Amino acid sequence: MPKPSRSRSPQARRIRASQSAPPLAGQVAVVAGATRGAGRGIARALGEAGATVYCTGRSVRGNLSPYGRPETIDETAEMILAAGGKAVATRVDHTNESEVEAFFRMVDREHGRLDVLVNSIAGEEPMAAQWTAFWKTNLQHADAILRQSLISHIITAKHGVPLMLGARRGLIVEVTENDVLSAGGNPLTQSVKLALKGLALNMAAELKPHGIAAIAITPGFLRSEAMLERKGVTEANWRDAGKKDRNFLESETPLFVGRAVAALAQDPEVLKRTGLLYGSWELARHYGFTDADGRRPDWGSVAIDFSGLPPSFVDYFRISSQIQLEWLRALSKRTKRFQAQLPQPEPARKRGSNRRRD
Repeated sequence: MPKPSRSRSPQARRIRASQSAPPLAGQVAVVAGATRGAGRGIARALGEAGATVYCTGRSVRGNLSPYGRPETIDETAEMILAAGGKAVATRVDHTNESEVEAFFRMVDREHGRLDVLVNSIAGEEPMAAQWTAFWKTNLQHADAILRQSLISHIITAKHGVPLMLGARRGLIVEVTENDVLSAGGNPLTQSVKLALKGLALNMAAELKPHGIAAIAITPGFLRSEAMLERKGVTEANWRDAGKKDRNFLESETPLFVGRAVAALAQDPEVLKRTGLLYGSWELARHYGFTDADGRRPDWGSVAIDFSGLPPSFVDYFRISSQIQLEWLRALSKRTKRFQAQLPQPEPARKRGSNRRRD
């Protein structure tokens, strides 16, 4: 019996190579705030999809951030490398504009491109953790909270975008909290989380003509390192915490929201989603990815158990939701009116002629 031929045409070999290559192979991603939580999960998922991932943050071995947590960006990069991916851990204080600018100059020198930028900075900022009425809020660290949790995102996007403009493609992701307008906490936390959703919306309008998408995303009930610690469990026995809080049974690992970002980065039509706000579970329904254990948690469809919260909290959520709906209805009406007042866009041919005369 003749042996099967091992030779293939160059075209067949190229097709086979392209089919076996990870979907984000050759792409460069920066995850700002990749130390822990959602940022670490997103960095891991982008590495899993084949991107070269720069993991940035303030916590490195021997020089931790003021958070007092043990996680480091070195560990995040090592997780990606151990899984066969490509990662670089680089210490960057994203509140320091000169450091951020120098970092992106380095990325430009080393790769000459940037495909994905994720802002997950200060998602668990301890200074913003207080739950209280706005008239009782401690404002001692207000300036530092806003700079760490919001201004840092603006600084990072400002210096990352120029690396995307030449290619006329790219994805910026703002990691926030909750897939509606509100978020819990206090006026500082609420303002930051709402502002991050607005930041993606505003960037989207400016960047869409350049082919760059800006999207806000939120995880569901996140089993971050801090949350596991708070519940007194590990990733190995996390379901035990569901005996006291059944909401936790619908929780997700940080890798789940990471795979949501990786799915967006692979979507050739991602620009259709620019400016919008998504939950990880909503994108999982559309793209079909699963969590690390093969589950597909769906925080958007679960019957949330509010029995563990004070009645005043539940009343607040109810009142807030109703006001938001009224606010959105009025805003939608006004926006449509304003859109109707705008002049019609010039035909593409005429715009091109005008540019040639300039």
